[in-house]
Amino acid sequence: MAAGLGALLRASRRLLAAAGAGPGAVRAAHGPAPPRAKKRWLRAYLEQQRLEAPPQRRSEQPGWDYHAEIQAFSRRLQEDFSLDLLKTAFVNPCYVESEEARRRQLGLEAGAAALALRDNGELCARGLPFARSQLGRCLQAAHPALPAPGTAALVAFLTGPELVAEVSRGLALQDLALCAQFPVPPAVLHRTFFAVVGALLGSSGPERTGIFLRDFLMPHLIGKDLFEIWEVVNPMGLLVEELTKRNISSPEPRITRQLGVTTVLPLYFVGLYCDKKMIAEGPGETLLAAEEEAARVALRKLYGYTENRRPWDYSKPKQGWTAEKAISSN
Repeated sequence: MAAGLGALLRASRRLLAAAGAGPGAVRAAHGPAPPRAKKRWLRAYLEQQRLEAPPQRRSEQPGWDYHAEIQAFSRRLQEDFSLDLLKTAFVNPCYVESEEARRRQLGLEAGAAALALRDNGELCARGLPFARSQLGRCLQAAHPALPAPGTAALVAFLTGPELVAEVSRGLALQDLALCAQFPVPPAVLHRTFFAVVGALLGSSGPERTGIFLRDFLMPHLIGKDLFEIWEVVNPMGLLVEELTKRNISSPEPRITRQLGVTTVLPLYFVGLYCDKKMIAEGPGETLLAAEEEAARVALRKLYGYTENRRPWDYSKPKQGWTAEKAISSN
């Protein structure tokens, strides 16, 4: 009897000791727990949800301070903007109209519904002509042989809505622009960008504004062919005109090489000769296409706009040269 009671007491002590040691001792008694499985699908699912979510304005997200963002924009570009002009440059007319309409729907009177905000129309009207004039003079200085229509085509490409909208997105103008629509349309980004140019022109002068335009717009000509931007309907006729101005005889096209003439994919090489010297050679699937391509090659050489042309000069421009001329032309 006493032996049975002693065994029961010893067993109870072991159970109490295990209970006091906590669940770790129990798990240790049963062996190690299996490793926890990783939910490898979770990250991909969350990324898919983020991509499928509708776009949201940066101002609707937490931690937004418009005045601090305006100052940060100026510091990020390393430009000395007037904050009042810069804030005005981001106010688009569609935003003012939508806000006034919303106030009228809330029952405010016409006088109280009007916003005391100036839109960026005046700044855009100053920035866009200055940009066109400045870019045109920079291109004329870099490529003096390029005729006026070619220069105008390059300027139109650099100041076009698509390219300017792409530059504006790179500068995060869509987060600061006050617009009724979101995402901001390319036309509004185009207007806002040149309003920022106008604000910089009024804040820092034409010299800094010219450098700003050169740094952000001119690099988009890298890798671009001249005749991808400037559409010439009759390149051979234009070549004859240019050679006539230089007192050079008209070019004579000759077939220099041909491949697969009897197949469905022939290839012809046509060379243009002036005074028994070949000035250009171009390929084409037909003789006419090869002749036109050879004319384009000759025009690139005449205008100094070849693929191996000298890189753009990003050194500091001469003080008060092109910028003052651009201001005077406006």
